[in-house]
Amino acid sequence: MVELKTLNLKVRHGIEGDINADPISPRQVLIVRYEDILDFSIKPGKLRENIVVQGIQFNNFMPGSLLTFESGAAIRLTFHCEPCKRIAHLVKSLKSIQGKRGILGVVIKSGKIEVGSNFQVEANKFPALSENPYERFLNLIIKIPSGKVITYKQIIKGMGVDNSYLRAIPTYLKKTSTADYPVHRILNSKGYLITYVNQQKSKLETEGVKVLSEADLLSNFNNFVNIKDYLWQDDTIYLE
Repeated sequence: MVELKTLNLKVRHGIEGDINADPISPRQVLIVRYEDILDFSIKPGKLRENIVVQGIQFNNFMPGSLLTFESGAAIRLTFHCEPCKRIAHLVKSLKSIQGKRGILGVVIKSGKIEVGSNFQVEANKFPALSENPYERFLNLIIKIPSGKVITYKQIIKGMGVDNSYLRAIPTYLKKTSTADYPVHRILNSKGYLITYVNQQKSKLETEGVKVLSEADLLSNFNNFVNIKDYLWQDDTIYLE
């Protein structure tokens, strides 16, 4: 069973017209199992899900599973949606709905789905993404190629977390090994170099990235990169 409207799923995008549609996000779609919300007497739509499915065994409905619909549309399930305060009024405690609040996913094949659409599920078709945001951070930044940069805002999208996590990025950077991860390729959301990475300017320039400088009102210099020339934008990172 699919939720109460026709949805147009687009690969490298998400659901057409949906606020969460983004080519690099692992949370383009939120899918809830009907049997789970029935246990809590929650009506479809109340958890802000996009799709409600029925008839999937609990052990098959997990991150890493693949849902394929009769139209050819397909969704890779990535990680569980964390219960938040927005749904607290629906349950006795957020802990009680842990693991049943729905699973996020990425559209890997385009197609339309509607109420009553048939589908198949294949468990363990893909690696599950970590439920830990910091681990998703590491798995994302390790993919940044030489000569490219990524901003805080892009990291947030690629991790699949709320914008409030922008505050956590400096902490993540400070505890991440510069020997094992290319943290020097990370810029703040405006394209400026950050203070948490030693020799960031020289490392970027060695990789062919042009670092520019501008004087501020105190006659100091701020280093930045022209993002449009070097921004890493890979919309295939969650397709396989």
